[in-house]
Amino acid sequence: MTHGDTVMNNSKLLFVIAAFAALAGYPFAAGNFGVDLVTKIMIYAVLALSLELLVGSAGLVCFGQAAFFGIGAYATVLLSPPSEPASLAWLLPVCVVAAAAYALLVGALSLRTKGAYFIMVTLAFAQMAYYVIHDTPLGGGTDGIYLNAKPVLGSLIDLDQPLVLYTFTLTCLAAVFGFLALLLRSRFGRALAGIKVNEQRMRATGFSTYPYKLAAFTISGAIAGLSGFLFAVKDGFVNPELLSWHLSGAVLIMIILGGLGHLRGALIGAFAFALLQEFFQSEAIFGAFSKHWHLGLGLTIIASVALLPRGLVGVTRQLRERLVGAKEGAGE
Repeated sequence: MTHGDTVMNNSKLLFVIAAFAALAGYPFAAGNFGVDLVTKIMIYAVLALSLELLVGSAGLVCFGQAAFFGIGAYATVLLSPPSEPASLAWLLPVCVVAAAAYALLVGALSLRTKGAYFIMVTLAFAQMAYYVIHDTPLGGGTDGIYLNAKPVLGSLIDLDQPLVLYTFTLTCLAAVFGFLALLLRSRFGRALAGIKVNEQRMRATGFSTYPYKLAAFTISGAIAGLSGFLFAVKDGFVNPELLSWHLSGAVLIMIILGGLGHLRGALIGAFAFALLQEFFQSEAIFGAFSKHWHLGLGLTIIASVALLPRGLVGVTRQLRERLVGAKEGAGE
């Protein structure tokens, strides 16, 4: 490893530490609205990390991530007792396993296809889950269902308290980030990187790529289920839109906006996307035009992708390259 690589790795580590430290201290300086907003963004960041494992690390563009998110959310509500809070000790693992089980099923079938076919098959499975919830009494139909009592862990954790939920969500986000960072540095992560670059060459060297992709798909679904659990607990309400393709597309935009191939990019992209959405929806800033916030958000994302091909995570590197190029040009 060169000195430059060491400096780069240290700067990435410092950025991550500073980001999580800022999130930990944020509630002390923010009001109720700010805490609620950042809690929601952190939940989406967990979901973005789940998709980053597939797209950025394995090159598998999945357009059905919302299905695993929605299954985790619906499992939270459907499995909770109607009149008393469920125990966090069993509810959270069951919700994560439910999402992972569906991801295992979807992955076992969809990973036998490639390219655009893989994208369409994952979308088809997501739409199947959407219509099961939308058109049957299981999930309350279009009206959705409410979570009557939020889960607790004895007297230690009561997720009905906003600050407790914020801290718990931040802990989950940090745990997922750390887990994926270690996973991608392992032999498993290096195998995924090889599959992304050239799957045929990986097979030629003796790797059976299918189990690796299926494992990554299942892990991704489990993490998405965790984010769905957190979302259901935060809002206390779920509806079929949580499983729609719109959410899958939004999460894909988040990781592209932040920068594919970087866990930091998923975090940055989730925060950037959510804050841009809040910005363009603000009536105080845009007045009546805030009703057309999709237009402003879409144009901003198009401009960002065009001007920042590496995503927001690559802004510093892009500026440095331009400065070096300008200096070399001046020297000539």
